[in-house]
Amino acid sequence: MPSQKRKFPFQVLLLIPAILLMLYGLWAGLQRMGWALPQLQTGLAALHGPLMIAGFLGTLLSLERAVALRIRLFYLAPLGSAIGMALVLMGVNGAMGVVLITLGSALMFVMMAYIVRQQTVPFTILLATGSAMWLVGNLIWLAGLGIANAVLWWSGFLILTIVGERLELSRVLHVPRRAQIIFWTGIALFGAGVVLDTPERLVLPDATLFLGSRLTGLGMLVLAIWLARYDIARRNMRQTGLTRFIAICLMLGYVWLGIGGFLRLFDSGAQAGMYYDALLHTIFVGFVFGMIFAHAPIILPSILMRPLPYAPIQYVALLLLQVGLILRVAGDLMLDLTMRQWGGMLNAIAITLYFAVTLFLLVRLSIRQARAAQAAQR
Repeated sequence: MPSQKRKFPFQVLLLIPAILLMLYGLWAGLQRMGWALPQLQTGLAALHGPLMIAGFLGTLLSLERAVALRIRLFYLAPLGSAIGMALVLMGVNGAMGVVLITLGSALMFVMMAYIVRQQTVPFTILLATGSAMWLVGNLIWLAGLGIANAVLWWSGFLILTIVGERLELSRVLHVPRRAQIIFWTGIALFGAGVVLDTPERLVLPDATLFLGSRLTGLGMLVLAIWLARYDIARRNMRQTGLTRFIAICLMLGYVWLGIGGFLRLFDSGAQAGMYYDALLHTIFVGFVFGMIFAHAPIILPSILMRPLPYAPIQYVALLLLQVGLILRVAGDLMLDLTMRQWGGMLNAIAITLYFAVTLFLLVRLSIRQARAAQAAQR
């Protein structure tokens, strides 16, 4: 019998640049923290945030949605984000790169609107609202109002996307009505805070009290407590293997979401500095990458069209991520630059290690499957 070659999923061609942009973003972040690394290009450190959010996360999440819907037009969303970020890196055609990223996020919103039309339920509406926040954040960036004014919208994109996905998975738990009210109160506080934050900062740039930031922080705290109490991950902590690993990643992420919300309650309005670093990275590293570590076994198989194996060594990456972030945040709050730098380095190593281990496990599985197929044909 002739062997059947497995088709190479073309969507991998979009996943590869997303991972490369993530690595570039990690390098830029370490440079931004003061590590004396080789200068890949001038001004790279300033692009750390866009590289991680638009370049990596925007491309990855829009690619996941496009693969799920199986509509070719929607692949233009991750393509626009990846090419746009590459143009920003190269400094080509002025704002053209940001335009492409913005168009990619607009198409992702269209994707989510399409999903809401097919299934109009709370979690799809949350996912669509999150994608709208990414679009608004990119429009703020495109308008030249500064990345600092866009970043809370970008965090809204990621937080609502993650919370929406967790809400979908928690439907089987039959959450009490009072708890549902608390959940939507947290969403309302967070959303109102995001909407208020940018106008406040533009109109009152020298203020030391921003209502929007505090509402956002309060909303994060409510959502963190709610997720820790009602998410299915709490039950799955008692399981074993991959299920338990995912649950631990999720629960640790909720802790960091709560810490990030608490820090935002005391936001002074500064858009740089060590407290600002702690405020951002409790969310983007502690919460978002905690969720990525947890959801990669779900997202990557849908993109790669093959199962993602699990190995206990992935706990090493998770441990490094937590230790590094504790050091980083402690260094930020104690104004200890050395501690902050080493915390950031451990975070970069943890993220790189996680994806390296994942790649190794995928390659090993593919080799074993190929050998098994050859043996079966003999």
